[in-house]
This record gives sequence, C-alpha cells and structure tokens, in this order.
Amino acid sequence: MLPGIPLFPEQASTLAPEVDNLYFFITAVTAFFALLVVVLVVVFAIKYRDKTGEKVGHPIHGSLPLEIGWSIIPFLVAMVIFVWATVVFFHIVRAPDQALEVYSTGKQWMWRFQHIDGQSEINELHVPVGRPVKITFTSEDVLHSLYFPAFRVKADAIPGRYSSLWFTATKTGEYHLFCAEYCGTAHSGMVGKVVVMEPDDYQAWLSGGGGLSLAARGEQLFQQLGCVGCHLGDGSGRGPSLAGKYGTEETLATGATVAIDDIYIRESILTPQMKLTAGYGPLMPTFQGLVTEEGVMSLIEYIKSLSSTAGPAAPTQASAPAPPPAASDNTGGPGE
Repeated sequence: MLPGIPLFPEQASTLAPEVDNLYFFITAVTAFFALLVVVLVVVFAIKYRDKTGEKVGHPIHGSLPLEIGWSIIPFLVAMVIFVWATVVFFHIVRAPDQALEVYSTGKQWMWRFQHIDGQSEINELHVPVGRPVKITFTSEDVLHSLYFPAFRVKADAIPGRYSSLWFTATKTGEYHLFCAEYCGTAHSGMVGKVVVMEPDDYQAWLSGGGGLSLAARGEQLFQQLGCVGCHLGDGSGRGPSLAGKYGTEETLATGATVAIDDIYIRESILTPQMKLTAGYGPLMPTFQGLVTEEGVMSLIEYIKSLSSTAGPAAPTQASAPAPPPAASDNTGGPGE
C-alpha cells in the first residue's frame, strides 16, 4: 500500500464489514491452500528426487483416509462459504422497511437522482447518515452499473427494467459513485459523489429545493393525459381502479395473477397490451418512446400514494382514453 493510497475503500455502510469479512475469508482460504500445494510440491520434489536416475517408483495402492480427507475438507469449506455468502446476499438484496426511497436514471454519461419530496440531482446524491436508503433505477440508453465502493453495493442499470440497491451510511462525508460497466467513449467520466449528512442537515437541504413532490408531478401527468377519465376510483371506468392496488395482486385476462409493483406499472404504461386486466378491453394507447423515465417514475409514485378509499378524482364528463401526445418529455399513463 502506497502512502496516501488505501488498499481498500473506506467502510462507510452497515453492509461494508459483512462484504469485506466474507472477501477476506475467501482470500485467506484460497491463499492457504495455494501455499500448502506449493510447499508440498517443493518438499516432495526435494525429498524424493532421484539423483541417480535409476530408481523405479513403487506401485501406488491409494489411501482411503487420505482420499476421504481431501474430499470432505474442501466440501466443508465450500459449505461454510456458501452459507455465509447466502446470508450476506440476502442482507444486500432485501432493503429494510421504511427505507428512504430515491429514483435514479443512468444515461450517457450521467446519473440523475430524484428524491420523493421533489429534489433532483445530477451526479450527486445527498442522503442522511444512519437511515436506510433504497435506490430504484434504470437506464435510458445502454447498460450501466451503479456502484458505491465505500458502501460495497453495486447493481446493473438495464434499459427497460428496474433494478434496486440499498445501503445505510454510517459516516458523514463525501464518497465516490461510479458507473462500473463500460458504456461508451466517456464511460470514465460517468462519476459522481454521495454526500452523507446529519439528519437535521439533510432535512434542511431537502426543504431548500422547493418544487413539487414526485407523487404530485405524477398526479399532474395523470390528469393531463386523461388517464383519470378511465381509471375511476370506484372501478366503474373503462380501466380498472388504481386506488389501493399497489402491493396487491391483479388477475389478468389470461387467468394468471401478477403482482402490482414498479415493474408491472411501468409495463402497463409503455406496453399496456401485454398484460390486460381481466374484464377490461385493450383500450389504452402505448406511450413507448414518448415518456421519459422520470415521467414513468412520477406516475408510479402517484399510484403508490393512492389509498384504498380515495382513488383518482372523476372528471366532470367521462371521456375516452387520451391518445398519445405527439411528443413530450414528461408524459406517461397507467395501463388498462
């Protein structure tokens, strides 16, 4: 390790020690057996060398205890690594309840972060110390990978799909974030920083941005696109009611059931004919290519906010589904 250049990134999350301990254990086991093999090869080569060149080796009949030993020991070591890695894996992929949610979009060559309360950032992410943060993200163009070295978490951003990761920062300060997947000529410049703040400082920063919350933006889009004309709160519209649906299951026209989550809502907005809800026709137009990822995310957050008793407000006069606009940067609509 060179002066001023750490061998490993700083541990700055609750997951970092778990990942490092597993990594060090695997490295130690690998180094031990590699060294053991090298030492035995050298010792045997010296001890049993034939200086005359005339000796003939004795027939080898094998050793049952030896063969059992070199089968059982690696198996037990592998099982320890498997169980340990499984525990760490589930800790990494399962975000705690009530985690602070942030949406993100990767594109050549930047990361855009959108906070639920309205703040948006480019190549910077402000988070509070000591609170779980879950980031749901996708890509607008090519494959990217969101990587936080100090937090020991990384996941690919895949076009057309949502990925997520989470962490709980344990130290205030600034930490690197990178794109860890080659994404084009300026890949090396797709970097940013995470600013971990004290909770009070974070709230002050968050309240200083102004603007509408993500759910409020989604509600505006929902009204603007005429989605409210079909998705009535009482279920009497041309499309199913969306009130209280997030997190439940829906029966499709095929008889199958599907979980209503971020992925399903996104599919319903961009490719509404793929999974039709039972009892409803293929009326909703597609917004594929017309809606930005931020617009889709805001609509998802709005649908999340709908309670089981209060759905989208009904218009004064029922209307057919609005056709897709010619072009827009913010459009989107929930599926039939």
